[in-house]
Amino acid sequence: MMTESPEKVRKQVSLTCIDDLVPEDHLLRTIDKAIDWRFIYDLVRDKYSPGTGRPSIDPVTLIKITLIQYLYGIKSMRQTIKDIEVNMAYRWFLGLDFYDPVPHFSTFGKNYTRRFRDTDLFEQIFQHSLMECYKFRLIDHSEIFVDSTHVKARANNKKMQKRIAEQEARSFDAMLRKEIDSDREAHGKKPLKDKDRDDDDPGDGGGVSGHEVKVSTTDPESGWFHKGEHKEVFAYAIETACDQHGWILDYTVSPGNYNDSRTFEGIYEKLRKRQGIGMIIADAGYKTPAIARELIGDGIKPLFPYKRPMTKKGFFKKHEYVYDEYYDCYICPDNQVLEYSTTNREGYREYKSCGAACGTCPYLNRCTNSKDHVKVVTRHVWQDYLDQCEEIRQTQGMQDIYSKRKQTIERLFGTAKENHGFRYTQMYGKARMEMKAALTYACMNLKKLANILKVREMRMA
Repeated sequence: MMTESPEKVRKQVSLTCIDDLVPEDHLLRTIDKAIDWRFIYDLVRDKYSPGTGRPSIDPVTLIKITLIQYLYGIKSMRQTIKDIEVNMAYRWFLGLDFYDPVPHFSTFGKNYTRRFRDTDLFEQIFQHSLMECYKFRLIDHSEIFVDSTHVKARANNKKMQKRIAEQEARSFDAMLRKEIDSDREAHGKKPLKDKDRDDDDPGDGGGVSGHEVKVSTTDPESGWFHKGEHKEVFAYAIETACDQHGWILDYTVSPGNYNDSRTFEGIYEKLRKRQGIGMIIADAGYKTPAIARELIGDGIKPLFPYKRPMTKKGFFKKHEYVYDEYYDCYICPDNQVLEYSTTNREGYREYKSCGAACGTCPYLNRCTNSKDHVKVVTRHVWQDYLDQCEEIRQTQGMQDIYSKRKQTIERLFGTAKENHGFRYTQMYGKARMEMKAALTYACMNLKKLANILKVREMRMA
């Protein structure tokens, strides 16, 4: 039998409270229990006038509005406000009753411009949410996974201009120069002059001196990103670190054209302040002599994957040239010696063969195509640290640890993009991207914490 619902129920009047309309197991209820939101008042107190001006919107309500947006992956603040108007759970979370007007969608933007810009407010909110996780001893520093993901910038790909990138100094440059001079002196070579070092220095990508880069006229702080078969876009690189249980420990924001080895410096500066770090697991983009040296020097085990040699098809691989540490030379597959020649400005020792001897070698066509038949093999002055990384990689159990990346850092990125609107940003500039990253990651940690506390409460009941 068909039932027709009468329209009169739409005008039905009943006596109820907003708390009764929100289910007991609603996500916002569990998140609200997990943290005391009054900490926001202390963070923003100095940003408001103590006795003058009109009464402001509650700062906690203001921040919670953005948390709702990132928690549910709502695409814009305008749409977030529309959803709050009709969603009782959102109103309950914000402390609004049935008839309280919802703030205008431009309210947060105005407050950001006038109060929160150029502050670390959102970084503090993220760190406070992380401290709540530490209170319950949920975070483990023994294994930390580091990787980066790209968020598409709000920039038109056709509105760009080209400019010459300026070279930026790296933290290890001074140490590397000292090492190069020491190595050249040990081999009877003169130190490199400053002009020899600075001219045409290839750096490490994404900002090389003399290198032409594409710059967006819409969002100049973003970077032109192209990887594999991905579409070329302007984007931001979000470097992220998490533990083996998926808790987000820290993050940094960089232009999308910076490679992983360059952005690692920022995230590691934050991580090294934490106690008890046993191992850092990262992909092949981080497998550089400088990173290996820094981690091993700090007593941290670096776990990097196998990196396939970049050798032309049909030619000998580099490992087929054996390094003799005692005599400081390489032995080729035909048992010929490649002697030390020089240490270049990038920190690589060059070992060269004898062209006359190689000219009659039966393996010449598998060794080199040079006109003078001279084979050059390079070895970085910090290669010993990479060799230690290889020993760590081949240790029993390391393969299982590295495989955790797909269920930790990679799953984290997938969740952020699918559920929290992390594929792209609707805002301009690096500062606003940092705000988005901080609040998105705070939401993800809080959601995880709330669900764990909810399960614990159910078990105790």
